[in-house]
Order: sequence, then C-alpha cells, then structure tokens
Amino acid sequence: MRKNSPLSLAFNAAFMVFMLAPLVVVCLVAFTNKGYISMPFDGLSLRWFKAIWANPHFIDAFFLSLYLGLASATLAVALAVPAALATARFRFRGREALVAFFLSPLMVPHIVLGVSFLRFLTNVGWYGSFIGLVLCHVIIIMPYALRLVLASVTGLDRASEWAAISLGASAFTAFRRITLPAILPGVAGGWVLAFITSFDELTMSVFVASPSTTTLPVRMYQHITETIDPLITSISAVLIVLTGIVVLILDRFYGLDKILSGKGN
Repeated sequence: MRKNSPLSLAFNAAFMVFMLAPLVVVCLVAFTNKGYISMPFDGLSLRWFKAIWANPHFIDAFFLSLYLGLASATLAVALAVPAALATARFRFRGREALVAFFLSPLMVPHIVLGVSFLRFLTNVGWYGSFIGLVLCHVIIIMPYALRLVLASVTGLDRASEWAAISLGASAFTAFRRITLPAILPGVAGGWVLAFITSFDELTMSVFVASPSTTTLPVRMYQHITETIDPLITSISAVLIVLTGIVVLILDRFYGLDKILSGKGN
C-alpha cells in the first residue's frame, strides 16, 4: 500500500489546523471573565455560559429555530422524494427545466429571496407567522434535500419493486417496503443537510422574521450589532459542542459516509 509522503501529511495537518483554529478560538473566548471579547489568559470563568440561561430571548430563539428546522426539513424531504423519483425515473418534455426550477434557489442570492418573500408574505397576510417562515425555509433548503435523494434514486434497480407489484402489492406498498428503504441513506442525508441549512439560515430570515418569530441566528446578529460582550461566543461554543455530539451519534449508529453521500451499502 502506498503511504502518504511527509509533505502531504504536513499539508493535511496544516489544513486541519486552519479549519479548526477559528472554532478553538471561539471556544476559548467563551471562557473569558471580562466584559468584552478577550482570550482567557488571565482567568477562566463560566460567567457568559450562565448569562445564556439568564437571557430567555436566546432560549426562545433556539427552540424556535429547532422547531423551524424540524418542520422545514421534514416538509422539504416530503417534497424532494416524489420530485426525485419523477425526474430520475421518467423521461418527459421539460424534465431538465423542471429539475433546474427545483434547484433554482441555489442560484438566487438569499438577500433577493428575502426581499421577495417579505413582499409576498405581507401581501397574503402571513408576515410574522410561523407558517410563513416554514414555507420560506422549505423553498431554500429543498434543493439540498433533492440533490442527495436524486443521488440515491439514480441508477436504483427497480426489479424488486416490479416483482412486488406483479405479486399483488400496491404501488404505495412497494414504495414503502422496497423503494424507501433502498433510498433511505439519501433521504436521511437530505434531511440532515436541510435541517442544518434551515437552522443556520440568517440572510433571508432577517427579512421575514418578526419579533415573535426571531430565529437564533437573527437574534445573535441583532445582539452583535448592539454590544461586543462575549455572550455570542458562549452560545457559539454550546452549539459547536452540540453539533459535535450529534455528528458522533450519527457516525456511531449510521455512518457519516452514508449520510453525506446518499448511498447505502
């Protein structure tokens, strides 16, 4: 087996340090005992972690972002699965245009989408509502779910599905018992990626969020514009730890390679 050269190992190590250094700095700053952003070289403190629980606005915003991500990702995957099956299995006029339409939110700047969504939600009377926020997020995150579901559907052998239908199974039963388990890695990966994108969305959410539907990224952005205290770094450190725990759980019980590639064994 060919081994990596010392130069390639050094490059990989430097790249990992470059990627991880900002996260490490944020986590270190979160333990400062000062009232401003500073590296904690003269004393460690949990002051700003305690301040998170003393600020109910951030707690409410976190749970709103959590519920928003769960609802948006689930709805996006529910739309992406039939769209992927239709565009991957059938050849019809306008198929490429339909796929481009589904993926078009990736090509439109989120600030443009935010202004457009703001105008639309205001006209239909849904501005500031949770439903309106969910629908806007679904439009933005559906392409991410669709790409991974398409990867799992493309080239899928339909022999087992046809055999089940020929033996009397309904189309829905064949989909539930055969097709869905076969494409489950892509569906799971698409859901995870859609949830992360929804939870982290800021640019578009700034326009459509109201005081009663302020997500965590929007709340953090508003806080940064008003003060320079390290509260944001402590929140970021908590999110980094939670993300790491979720990644370890997914890798332990399912495998990140399956989730990110959308392919099973």
